[in-house]
Amino acid sequence: MVLHEAENLTDMHIPGFDFHRLQGKPKRYSVHVNGPWCITFEWAGNDVRRVDLVQYH
Repeated sequence: MVLHEAENLTDMHIPGFDFHRLQGKPKRYSVHVNGPWCITFEWAGNDVRRVDLVQYH
């Protein structure tokens, strides 16, 4: 998975992922999966934390 292989946040800027920072604290980020589904996560140092699969409608 790209998220597992990423060494920094710039590695997530892939066409079709719609990678973006979410509002609020702690800082969380989102990538599009399919339809209303997104993977959200926090980034700490060079590692991903608190990964969730979220359905937005």
